[in-house]
Amino acid sequence: MRARTLGQAAAWIDDVGLALLLSNGDYVLPSLWEAVAGHSEVEWGVQNDEGKWVFTKEMNRVWTWKDDLAAQRLACVGLHLARTTSLVAPRLVSSVYAVTQDARETLEGLELEMSEAAAELGRPATRRELRLLLGADKRLGDRAVNALQRKLVLTNAGLDTEGSGWGATLHDLFARRWKAKLQKLPTREDALTALSTAVIRAAGEISAADLAAALRLRRREATETLGRLEAQRVVVPVRRDDLRLWAPAARGSSARSRAAGSRSSPRRSR
Repeated sequence: MRARTLGQAAAWIDDVGLALLLSNGDYVLPSLWEAVAGHSEVEWGVQNDEGKWVFTKEMNRVWTWKDDLAAQRLACVGLHLARTTSLVAPRLVSSVYAVTQDARETLEGLELEMSEAAAELGRPATRRELRLLLGADKRLGDRAVNALQRKLVLTNAGLDTEGSGWGATLHDLFARRWKAKLQKLPTREDALTALSTAVIRAAGEISAADLAAALRLRRREATETLGRLEAQRVVVPVRRDDLRLWAPAARGSSARSRAAGSRSSPRRSR
């Protein structure tokens, strides 16, 4: 069933746990685009009767909902998984925050200054506003925002619609925006168990490299995590030619077989 309303999109995200905004064959994660369009080939726009390019109906929904989901805290949206915009179900917010804890201890330079400026501001702000507060140029300022999103210092908080033209994404401190979900953090092991279980149930079959890419882990830790889940009988090992893969021990309705070609071929796991 396709997501046709914001509520259905939120329910879908809660079901899969972790997702990308748009389909990307480099990762095993499902995408909101697929939930809306029903297929993985991204279609950005069409030419209208006036000869202007506009979003397709499906892209308009996806692009609007990414801001609405973040604004209403129906999903955590930002550069938090893989290497692209992703969505995290509220129930897994504490887990993604826990596994990036070490990264937040290395802030320095412009990243540190920007996180402090966002804290002092006390509310969501656009990239431009954060840059102006620090007198940073656009290239370095945007790079710092992206890094802070990957470290889960900043997260999307909706859209600033003031002024003319396109609205600008609002960014807020992750810990401030999701404070209610971060009262008690799981251990790193428990967090990885929760996140990895979500990935494998949505993907159907994955390699250690797939898991490492989705969660931005080192290959060794991804392999160890899958081995632990295998010992707990959460996953079972699968062989596809020379590939070592893992599949859910009990497949749910949301599991998608990688062997059936729902995504690109699994990465080789050494």
